[in-house]
Amino acid sequence: MPTVDLVADLGEGFGAYSIGDDNALLDIVSSANIACGFHAGDPDIMDATVAECVRTGVGIGAHPSFPDLRGFGRRAMDLTADEVRNDVIYQLGALSAFAAYHGGTVSHLAPHGRLGNLVATRADYARAVADAAARVDPKLIILAQDGELATAAAERGLRVAIVGIADRAYQDDGTLVPRSRPGAVIHDPSVIVRRTVRMVTEGLIETVSGSDIAVHADTVLLHGDNPGAVELARLVRSELVAAGVTIAPLAQVLAAKQKVS
Repeated sequence: MPTVDLVADLGEGFGAYSIGDDNALLDIVSSANIACGFHAGDPDIMDATVAECVRTGVGIGAHPSFPDLRGFGRRAMDLTADEVRNDVIYQLGALSAFAAYHGGTVSHLAPHGRLGNLVATRADYARAVADAAARVDPKLIILAQDGELATAAAERGLRVAIVGIADRAYQDDGTLVPRSRPGAVIHDPSVIVRRTVRMVTEGLIETVSGSDIAVHADTVLLHGDNPGAVELARLVRSELVAAGVTIAPLAQVLAAKQKVS
């Protein structure tokens, strides 16, 4: 039976403002993508989030973004590939310092928002992110959709974990429907749970056109920034376990995958 990681985006508040119930999600997930200050997060929030991940044994991941605090990293920016590379190095370095302070390490890197979408299709951005990760820490696992980033990371000898996002609509080419389009985000909990279990156990997900495409998910992204997110995350986990799926950190998932292959 399959083994899968559950990951959530955490630490996405700023100053006095908070988004989601991070502490509750840390009891559900096996890994966390932590905001590094460019789309959300600040030094105090990064410190507290990393400390809780170390305490609970949740895998620590960097969640770098475009420098778009006002737009939550969801707007395209006309950056060069070198700027993308340096922004990723900057954010990864900041989170790595907090992890080291608390006796932990950053185990993976997952680009956020618009940057995360673009690295799937823009080879220059994908190479920039992969170069930053490989030169800073070649042991990093790269979370990505099938596409340019997954290819660039593998070419540099980095381990790649394919992320499945059950509450986002997929296009026939395997990319996500842009948030600007109607139906890009799925809100019905029963639909999300059904899509997640099918994606993990059968390796298939239905696209907006009604076709099935193959999606091999090493990790499932659980969004925590909306009402009912914690209850939905618990339900997703319980239904996966009921279907015979083992929940484990990313490194264990990839080790099991390598053993089978």
